[in-house]
Amino acid sequence: MQSALIRSQLRTLARTFTTAVARDVMPYDVVIVGAGPAGLSAAIRLKQLESRAGKEISVCVVEKGSEPGAHILSGCAFDPRALDELLPNWRSQDTPVRQPVTNDNFWVLTPKHKIETPLLPSMHAEDCYIISLSQTVRWLAEQAQELGVEIYPGFAAAEILYHPDGSVRGVATGDMGIGRDGEKRDSYTPGVELTGKQTIFAEGCRGSNTQKLLAKKEYGLNDNCQMQTYALGIKEVWEVDPAKHRPGMVVHTGGWPLETDAFGGSFLYHIDGGKVHLGFVVGLDYTNPYLSIYDEFQRWKTHPAIRDTLEGGQCIAYGARTITEGGLQCLPKLHMPGAMLAGDCAGTLVAARIKGTHTAMKSGMLAADAVMENYEAIMEAGETRGLDLKSYGKAFKDSWVYEEMHKYRNFRPAVVNYGFHIGSVLIAFDQWIARGKLPFTLKFKHEGDHLSLKPRMHSRKIEYPMYSALI
Repeated sequence: MQSALIRSQLRTLARTFTTAVARDVMPYDVVIVGAGPAGLSAAIRLKQLESRAGKEISVCVVEKGSEPGAHILSGCAFDPRALDELLPNWRSQDTPVRQPVTNDNFWVLTPKHKIETPLLPSMHAEDCYIISLSQTVRWLAEQAQELGVEIYPGFAAAEILYHPDGSVRGVATGDMGIGRDGEKRDSYTPGVELTGKQTIFAEGCRGSNTQKLLAKKEYGLNDNCQMQTYALGIKEVWEVDPAKHRPGMVVHTGGWPLETDAFGGSFLYHIDGGKVHLGFVVGLDYTNPYLSIYDEFQRWKTHPAIRDTLEGGQCIAYGARTITEGGLQCLPKLHMPGAMLAGDCAGTLVAARIKGTHTAMKSGMLAADAVMENYEAIMEAGETRGLDLKSYGKAFKDSWVYEEMHKYRNFRPAVVNYGFHIGSVLIAFDQWIARGKLPFTLKFKHEGDHLSLKPRMHSRKIEYPMYSALI
């Protein structure tokens, strides 16, 4: 024990007195963290504005996945509004956005039956498309690269870099060639500093760098918002029997198998190519510690209305991801000295619509607009300090994204605060009668999803049966 302690202390001293290896520095005008819908839309928009204004701007996108789209997971009934603004001629191109929604349904499930109910106004999906978001992101990356955007996949932004005045000056990728014991191997390579006059963080739900920025009190990003609330979604992609395939059919369900003390639901999207995207989403502010989201998903697939589609088919892909559901009440300040937040890392998803790709894209475009509107001032500041682009916050508040988030702001907290039954009545009144114009904004009663859990001794144990391996 004593010799092991001595070796540990010697390693610590060696690291302390070892001369640091200098990191390479790659300077850009704008660095974007995350090659998702928000980040790529920002990159494309910057290059479009560069061409129109005749002002040169270098743009780099760093992406932790092995390629753009590798870490994208979504069951997506896609609203093309932002894409229409970004690339108006996309319909004439060979894109992954091919399958329009032809049939839109909402079912309330009981253990054995389905009840078809009217759709809430927020859930209508006409004019939308069922897409593979990962394929769409890859296509957006191709559009960005054709415009001159540099994309570096396979490199995570591991560290935020700051100017002496505290403003953001870029990010650094992680060091490579470090062993499990923390020691540098012969293959050690230090990370690369990607510096920018502005950095746009678009790294998705609860991005690690975004959390560091939100925690910096001097930026005050969380001063006027509530703590974010999250959900976990599990998704599968199935190849189904051609006789059961209904291209363009959208189904959302509520009710069984969840109890009324958990907020959640499911989706079943018939995309082209004989495939179906299905998934189950549960808010992480559920109360019963025995609840297993995966097991609830498996149980949901055994329902006769769902099993009928899947029997005779084959699951070909699966995954899970977290989702920001807090909406407007949890939206932080989006700008700080030298940097901006865009997309799901800021929480722009609209839970009432079960959609967030279009709002993420638009937020990225607005961030790009702010850069070009302040181009001269940004270039004048140069490499010495990062400017706080407050015009981005104003443009966001004046945009249709904010309008949509405001319209449906009471959807999520209604059920959290008042329970399933009263909350559902309030949501129905808000959307069908008040049209999203209630004279008040509900606040979440909790400040953290984990605070909703009840002690195990006060909760009902959920017994999950064994499920068929066929579905």
